[in-house]
Amino acid sequence: MTSSSLETRYSWIAASLSVLVLTMSYGGLWIIAVGLKQIAAETGGSRSVPSLASSLAWFGTAVGGLVMGRLADRFGIRATVIFGSLSMAVGLLISSQGEPWHLYVGHGLFMGLLGNSGINAPLYVYVSRWFDRHRGSALALISSGSYMAGTVWPMIFERVIAHIGWRDTMMWYALLEVLVIVPVAVIFLRPAPEVIAPAPAGGGPAATPRVFGWNANLVFVLLGLAGFCCCVTMSMPHAHLVALCTDLGITAARGAAMLSLLLGLGFLCRQLWGVISDRIGALLTLLISGTAQVVTFSGFIVAQNEAGLFAVSAAFGIAFSGLVPAYVLAVREYFPAREASWRVPALLLMSGSGMAVGSWLAGAIYDHYAYYAPAFAVGVLFNLVNIALLALLVLRQRTTRLPAPQAA
Repeated sequence: MTSSSLETRYSWIAASLSVLVLTMSYGGLWIIAVGLKQIAAETGGSRSVPSLASSLAWFGTAVGGLVMGRLADRFGIRATVIFGSLSMAVGLLISSQGEPWHLYVGHGLFMGLLGNSGINAPLYVYVSRWFDRHRGSALALISSGSYMAGTVWPMIFERVIAHIGWRDTMMWYALLEVLVIVPVAVIFLRPAPEVIAPAPAGGGPAATPRVFGWNANLVFVLLGLAGFCCCVTMSMPHAHLVALCTDLGITAARGAAMLSLLLGLGFLCRQLWGVISDRIGALLTLLISGTAQVVTFSGFIVAQNEAGLFAVSAAFGIAFSGLVPAYVLAVREYFPAREASWRVPALLLMSGSGMAVGSWLAGAIYDHYAYYAPAFAVGVLFNLVNIALLALLVLRQRTTRLPAPQAA
């Protein structure tokens, strides 16, 4: 490590503790995924009700990140993380009351818009500012927090829900996540070392360099659309795998184990994707991972037994895990550092909106057809659009003589 590098031993401590915080903040969202059928049965029988609540949480997280990213720049990462943790606890308590509107307000407003939004996007920007040489690997590490949550919590929630019900599970988890996140934020989240250059006098459109010879905002919109489309597909197994298993006569416990396998391999392989992205760049990583995702996702349409679904879940976990951190890395590779506090949340808004739409859409299509194959076929179509957009950007990057701008 050269003396001019931002990276120190504490850089990795900050990144690792961010994983812990995200593991806890995303944990509450998996209660609906595991208890989907029970919650649906108590809220009118339609799976689209809990699916919509989950979608609102994802969407609220994405929208709120636009504001929270700027607030974290102004007031510090500690403030937004603590506020987010307390808001998520309130959201879980409201959701546990059990009426559909309780789920929508608790998940959409408190867990999403006010809660996880104060943790997710601000931590991406925060950790990226601790690194310059291994930024892709660091972003891959912290983006694994949501999948570490999916690895750890589904099997625990399945047992807890079976014993005390989903309502009490939400209430106890609300207390646990506050007891973990708030002390970590107070003690360990110190200011990041990266110095952000101020915008040039006059600002305006000329303040942002062109990217691949194109208008920078055009490239950003294409990246955002690609992120939306890939996450529509990505979210469907996350939200509906346990329910799919029980429809096929496989126990909820085995479905939760599949979900944990999928997300556990996603966590482990995401570190490999991070190393790859440091070597080949963000765009090519996105194209390779997106192509692998659509191939493996198609397996959920044809797999009809436990062994087949375990195999498909494992392959899907390996495939999709390179995507989200590479989108954030693309922002830091191709756009000035001073724009990270709004471009990263805006890109996460697009990807989070895709997660929200995919989760809800699969439930709505299931309610219409009474099986998941049509929903998953729609997921394949979204992923193919994602691949087309990324291929266009990769082709433009490789054919233009103009270099991508260096982060300021």
